[in-house]
Amino acid sequence: MRPIEWRFIFQIHNVFLTAFAIDGHRVTLMPKSLKLEDVMTKNVITVGERATVKTVVELMIKHDIGCLIVMTRKKPVGIVTKKDVLKRLLLNPKNTEKTKVNDILARKAGEIMSKPLIVGKPQTELREGVRLMTEWKIKKLPIVGSGRLLGLVTYTNIIRSTRYLEQIVSSFLSKVDFEYLFSLYTKKLMPSSPTERRPT
Repeated sequence: MRPIEWRFIFQIHNVFLTAFAIDGHRVTLMPKSLKLEDVMTKNVITVGERATVKTVVELMIKHDIGCLIVMTRKKPVGIVTKKDVLKRLLLNPKNTEKTKVNDILARKAGEIMSKPLIVGKPQTELREGVRLMTEWKIKKLPIVGSGRLLGLVTYTNIIRSTRYLEQIVSSFLSKVDFEYLFSLYTKKLMPSSPTERRPT
């Protein structure tokens, strides 16, 4: 039997989709994978190491965010999250009844930040970034390139990007003429005229 020369394969792995052509008729080709730079937040709020906890809290409230990247000489060196503020300040066992709120708020971001900073690269695949976050048990992943802070990836970014790609896939599938594709496939299986049939 003559080999069938056709390809029409969908591969969906998490948020990855690849669509191949059939019989030379190309169907919309989706990106094989997303990169961290594709989903990261680019407008990242930062503070210096000498910034007070009061400033940190005010910025978190103002921008409705859960973390700040701590910078030294324009390079990211640590991260302060809401958990850091609660655990290392308000719930610090060294605090006593005599500890004043103003003393707590006067402490520096560099004193309570989490370090060393775990970072990702912009060209790293999203699935690798998720693996890195899972391995280090972190929910925020700063994206750094050439020593510069380029963005921030959170689980919220990832969820939103997955939903976005699902919408693209749904839109793509709604536009595919499956009857036409099936007809191309059957033409390959069944010769169009009796003269093309070979004896069995």
